Amino acid sequence: MAPDTLPSTGEAGVSEIERYLAAQQSKSLLRFITCGSVDDGKSTLIGRLLYDSKMLFEDQLSALEADSRKVGTQGGDLDFALLVDGLSAEREQGITIDVAYRFFNTDQRKFIVADTPGHEQYTRNMVTGASTADLAIILIDARKGVLPQTRRHSFLVSLLGIRKIVLAVNKMDLMGYDQAVFERVVAEYRAFARQLDLTDIQAIPLSALKGDNVTTLTGAMPWYQGPTLIGHLETVAVTDLRANDPFRLPVQWVNRPNLDFRGYAGTIAAGTVRPGDRIRVLPSGQESRVARIVTHDGDLDVAAAGQSVTLTLTDEIDISRGDIISALDGAAEVADQMEATLVWMSEAPLLPGRPYILKVGAKSVPATVATLKHKINVNTLEQLATKTLSLNEVGLATLSLDQPVAFDVYRHNRDTGGFILIDRLTNETVAAGLIRSAIVRTVPWQILDVDKRARSQMKGQRPRVLWFTGLSGAGKSTIANLVEKKLHAHGRHTMLLDGDNVRQGLNRNLGFTDADRVENVRRVAEVSKLMVDAGLIVLVSFISPYRAERRMARELLGPGEFLEVFVDTPLSVAEGRDVKGLYAKARAGKLPNFTGIDSPYEPPESPDVRIDTQAMTAEQAANHIFTLLSRFDEDADLVDGAAI
Repeated sequence: MAPDTLPSTGEAGVSEIERYLAAQQSKSLLRFITCGSVDDGKSTLIGRLLYDSKMLFEDQLSALEADSRKVGTQGGDLDFALLVDGLSAEREQGITIDVAYRFFNTDQRKFIVADTPGHEQYTRNMVTGASTADLAIILIDARKGVLPQTRRHSFLVSLLGIRKIVLAVNKMDLMGYDQAVFERVVAEYRAFARQLDLTDIQAIPLSALKGDNVTTLTGAMPWYQGPTLIGHLETVAVTDLRANDPFRLPVQWVNRPNLDFRGYAGTIAAGTVRPGDRIRVLPSGQESRVARIVTHDGDLDVAAAGQSVTLTLTDEIDISRGDIISALDGAAEVADQMEATLVWMSEAPLLPGRPYILKVGAKSVPATVATLKHKINVNTLEQLATKTLSLNEVGLATLSLDQPVAFDVYRHNRDTGGFILIDRLTNETVAAGLIRSAIVRTVPWQILDVDKRARSQMKGQRPRVLWFTGLSGAGKSTIANLVEKKLHAHGRHTMLLDGDNVRQGLNRNLGFTDADRVENVRRVAEVSKLMVDAGLIVLVSFISPYRAERRMARELLGPGEFLEVFVDTPLSVAEGRDVKGLYAKARAGKLPNFTGIDSPYEPPESPDVRIDTQAMTAEQAANHIFTLLSRFDEDADLVDGAAI
């Protein structure tokens, strides 16, 4: 069995090849996913589609026969799942781990299918596969009915904007092809789907293993009069509404091959464009007209959604990678705060207040999850209060960005309304996000006449933050107190923020979970910034266990205004001091989430100042820091004769 045979390449065959390629290009493309619970038969179904569509070469068929005898689960018969389960771990366990993409075609249509994992821990992979799909095949084992993972995948399908569903009730052969079983499963699923606003559902009873109702109707179920699975996939109407939407071109590359050409390249995400059309560039808001639509095959008179083009404009305006060239009417939104649904994809939990990188299209900006409103129980759709998100959980959050970005609401445009969050330390993609709305800033920044420089000049000093970090009992507060006394004796204006003291007031509502620790540091960092604006030298004595939050505090301030002081004391030494008895309580299990015992401490990798408390006393450490500050001041600009 082999795919459609290509025409010969002789002189007479050239036109045949051209006709063949033209016929392939004229076919519409349907992207769909298969999803459901473990062992529902997703990989077997795709393998059967490839086999029955004659999309296997002879060597692939031979390999399938050999693999079926060696590692198959069908007693030597063809195990179609092996065509898709390419990872050795998948074959050994009989499950799908990664997303597997396969291409096949029939006389009517071309298809790209994504086989997505069924296990809950691989939900993030399912989201990846569904992000570009037009249709979802939800498989249900007729023996088991609707399972929690069926509900989970259906919720994610709805969340990602897929509205066309094929409910494939599989393994009907194991239930004697009983119509009552099929109808019971369909009724149960439709009742749940109504809660998700999923109404376009085609239910098909089938056996992927035996081929019943996959490509041909079976005589085993004469009571079913609907289409076969492949028949439905070939004829289902999937209208791309993007061509009728306002024009969007996310700029992926500024093409500048010579002094006479400047073009903006990208794939059109929505709408159509013609030379002469007026456009608006976002987020800058500048306007111009399209001069040319340039492609490798020559200029176009019109281009539409899905085409990759390069636009030239009639005006020389500043456009960068990540900007959106938009229709003048119905332009994209611009904001630096937004509400979004997050699908968490990392083993490390989401911690509100921690800085991440948000990437929407080709634009990457620093961002913070400001608040987490709730998470969603994907089995019951219940909204639950939470302070964090764990792997595969879904929640609604507000995000704050360092600069405005252009975007659309996800339900209007997947390409410009979806984003990912990236961990700033590991570059790991930690979340997929769907923008729900912009949050309009109603309180603008008030410009003041007396600024930080004026306040610093009056005090005759350079404002900065000395951020003391280290384990509990390392000696942070003792050293910070001595440094402040020395600064005070020299006429400097200071403020010491101690972790224990701040928790008595500003942060009294925070506990010691990871999420609360992040918020604890975020609040103190913001207060420290305000005090630096007041011209003060601020000493902050906080354990601040995470590098990401210490980096966030540094980035709030200007160059040279943040000095990280690592009070380096081994855990055994800090625990030996234990003047407050905290380590003893933590060891006894009476003080959970204690840093160094059952909560991690991430030491600075390159602190501005390192204090080895085993090599110097607290007084010596304070003198060392004071001397370093004096040296920093000598190199600083002078205002009214004093270092600032």
